Amino acid sequence: MKRLIFTFISMCTLSWALPLVSQQEVSFGDPTKSSQDIIDLSAYGAALLGKPDQELTGARVANLSADSDVNPEELGSYLEGDILVPQPAITMRNGMVSQSLRWPNGVVPYRIIGDFDEQELSIIKSAMEDYHRRTCIRFVPHSGEEDYITIDSDFSGCWSAVGRIGGRQRLNLQIPGCLRRYGTVLHELMHALGFLHEQSRMERDDYVTINYENIRPKAWKNFRKADITEAFGVPYDFDSLMHYSARAFSWNGQPTITIKVSCPTDY
Repeated sequence: MKRLIFTFISMCTLSWALPLVSQQEVSFGDPTKSSQDIIDLSAYGAALLGKPDQELTGARVANLSADSDVNPEELGSYLEGDILVPQPAITMRNGMVSQSLRWPNGVVPYRIIGDFDEQELSIIKSAMEDYHRRTCIRFVPHSGEEDYITIDSDFSGCWSAVGRIGGRQRLNLQIPGCLRRYGTVLHELMHALGFLHEQSRMERDDYVTINYENIRPKAWKNFRKADITEAFGVPYDFDSLMHYSARAFSWNGQPTITIKVSCPTDY
């Protein structure tokens, strides 16, 4: 299993690895300005929108074996496997679903509404505490804020919107499949904070080869790279928590991603 590495750009103001471009100048010195930074997701268009999928995605996650080398968040029918803005949210922020925002001051109000048992709740809370220890991001219990996340456990896989889309936004961790791996919880929380996938970086072809012959044809779109990305000086990271596994979306069990340069850890 891949080493769990946080690709955090700033310990005081969280930025995004990819493929996100702020439409305003980023001020790392003043975290209070972070709420004004916009993540441009327009390249994804309507593919961001959808409904939780129980029939296909829920069944895939439910049937995933504990020792599989594919991550549960890669099994979804959603954009890139686990990115979803539920359709009822399209009326928020005047319908500007192609954009999302940073969380003001790095504070993310949340409510846990899923049917999680004590151990599963402990995993979620531990993931949040990891952010608290390593960054200035703070997950705080919802106390009436207009914008907040709810963490649910529907039979629809592992998924989240990207960044702050406005109002109540859902993050789903199907039980037990999405909580068998600690990294899955961290991964979905990172989406909610504003991160996309590592292999979408514009320079990814310098580091990895995408083996389209092994990818399910309907999943080819999940491997497109962004035209412009901003990594704030952080190099490409094979071990990023946001990197696909080697056989993600494979139809034949063969690798869909292979590395071009030596990697210091198993991939």
